[in-house]
Amino acid sequence: MPDIIAGQLSVLFCGINPGLAAAASGHHFEGRANRFWRVIHLAGFTPEELRPEDDRRILDYGCGLTTVVDRPTAAADELSKQDFVDAAAGFDAKVATYAPRFVAFLGKAAYAALTGTREISWGRQPVALKGSVAWVLPNPSGRNLAFSLERLVETYAELRLAAARPPP
Repeated sequence: MPDIIAGQLSVLFCGINPGLAAAASGHHFEGRANRFWRVIHLAGFTPEELRPEDDRRILDYGCGLTTVVDRPTAAADELSKQDFVDAAAGFDAKVATYAPRFVAFLGKAAYAALTGTREISWGRQPVALKGSVAWVLPNPSGRNLAFSLERLVETYAELRLAAARPPP
């Protein structure tokens, strides 16, 4: 799955790993049940709802896309701890190189695996990641039944508002 990334982004959205549909198409958040594109639009990151095949346009809005682990799976729970260990150095280097203002993890699993943190709340995290503010958002997968579309939009909008404020 190719990263969609550039230097000095406002937000780098980090999925756990590519789903099988995304890997097959080469476009992020391709799965028909995935709510990512709708959520970021409704939260105010984009003025229109982008389609997966237009994923590169996210750069126009100061945002980028990556995954923590490159290996595609049908479900993120198919990943092992070793997958995250193997991905950690490359992921850290990517964040250090591109220096996004915010790194937004889509789900707690990847952030927990990379940092060794067990108790994670949604939102801004107390420890920066290679100089970028770490933020944890609920995963927009259609499999995440714990979050309605409305609740996802609310949590993503909190990040959008934080990113709109000037840096301290």
